[in-house]
Amino acid sequence: MKVIASTGKEELAIVYIVELDSGKLVECVEALQPPQPRRDKWVLLVSTMFGCPVGCAMCDAGGFYHGKPTEEEILGQIDFLVRQRFPNGVIPSRQFKIQFARMGEPALNLAVLDVLAQLPALYQAPGLMPSISTVAPAGCNRFFEHLLEIKQRYYANGHFQFQFSLHTTDAALRDKIIPVRKWSFAEIAAYGERFYAPGDRKITLNFALASDSPLEPKVLQRYFNPHKYLVKITPLNPTYRAVENKLASHIDAQYPNAPDQRIEQLRAMGYDVIVSVGNVEENAVGSNCGQYLRTHLNACEKLSDGYTYPVVETGD
Repeated sequence: MKVIASTGKEELAIVYIVELDSGKLVECVEALQPPQPRRDKWVLLVSTMFGCPVGCAMCDAGGFYHGKPTEEEILGQIDFLVRQRFPNGVIPSRQFKIQFARMGEPALNLAVLDVLAQLPALYQAPGLMPSISTVAPAGCNRFFEHLLEIKQRYYANGHFQFQFSLHTTDAALRDKIIPVRKWSFAEIAAYGERFYAPGDRKITLNFALASDSPLEPKVLQRYFNPHKYLVKITPLNPTYRAVENKLASHIDAQYPNAPDQRIEQLRAMGYDVIVSVGNVEENAVGSNCGQYLRTHLNACEKLSDGYTYPVVETGD
């Protein structure tokens, strides 16, 4: 594996474009969440696909797809990031989160399950907590059934984070934003009832919310028990795809705590609601999946409201 380019800040996040032995390119990331130091929380983000076939309306990882990394290629991304910081594989971070959420839909690659089963034995990392974010594509029952078994065997009692990316409660609009066959809210809720166990972290319902995207609290209440699910609302970042599709963010990252009647209503219903904007400067050094790789692959358009960041090309 060879680093092709990198960008970011040591105290926030560093994004790498790496070329795997197959010659294909992926992004992987290491990040902090200030003000927490690395000993308290350290986050890695790895790619589970070469591009992504889903093509979500705001995601730059879509639009091209060149296959699936093997188990070894996913583990290689993790090991590259780990050994740079902790060559002996002893990771002291109180929370060591590995997010399978950079490029690709993890449920479409069964190798992710093999990686999850191996991770506990690879490092001395008592704070290990994998995180899966999925749009719940249809036809992936084998993945989700095995994921349930792996979570119960290796990551019980709050050592696993699971997220469904929904983005709107309007079914027709959800089909436009996430243009693949996927589980209905009823199917997600039925699986969630089986997935959640006492002591687990709540399952996250994620909304990268566009300004005109409905988020109806009563729809969520109909399907999702607030004792088992939380709601996370994030800004819709100005990616190439978002600009192309004329999507603007509902959340203003500069004013994340602005009054919002829907958030107040959700909290009144008993939901934990997280408005997650992170550190604004952190966004500026690489929060958008696939954007660096798209830039590297000679995207020419300039985003008038987008983030800009220096990319350091590495020599052969």
